Amino acid sequence: MKKIIAIATLSVVLISCNKKEDVVKKSSSEIVYASFGDKISEKNAISKEEMLAKYKSLKSGDTLTVKLSTKINEICQNKGCWMTLDLGDEKNAFVKFKDYAFFVPMNAQKREAVVEGKAFVEETSVAELKHYAEDEGKSAEEIAKITEPKTEYKFLANGVLISK
Repeated sequence: MKKIIAIATLSVVLISCNKKEDVVKKSSSEIVYASFGDKISEKNAISKEEMLAKYKSLKSGDTLTVKLSTKINEICQNKGCWMTLDLGDEKNAFVKFKDYAFFVPMNAQKREAVVEGKAFVEETSVAELKHYAEDEGKSAEEIAKITEPKTEYKFLANGVLISK
C-alpha cells in the first residue's frame, strides 16, 4: 500500500513538473503600477478625452461610475489625500479618495494613473479652494487671489493605480 501511495505521489509530481507553465511576458511598453485602495485593473479605462466629453455632459448633482486613465498633475503635499488629473484642453479633475481610506505618494506628479470610482460636477467654496491652495504650497499672494467659488470636475476614487 505504501508503494502505491509513493508511486501515485511521484506520478503527480512528475506530471506537475512537465505541465507547460502559462508565462505572461510583459512588453517593454507595458506599464507596471502600484495599487492604492480597492484592487482595480487598467483594463477598459477610458481616455482623458473621453472623460472630458462625459464631464461636459454632466450637470451639478449627476454622478457617473467610470474608470479613467490619464496623467497626474498635482498631489496634496501634506498627506497625498487628493490629486488632480489631466483631462486635456487645460482642464483637470479633482480626485479625493473614498472614505478617506487611503492616500497616494506625494511624489507621483506627472506619472500615469488609472482611477476607478464616481465622476461628478460640483461647486467648490472659496474656503475649500484656499485650503487646497495651501496644501499645494501656494504663496499667500496666490491664495489671497481666490475670491469666488468654482465649478469643478470631481472624482471620488475607490481604487487607484499609479505607474512605478
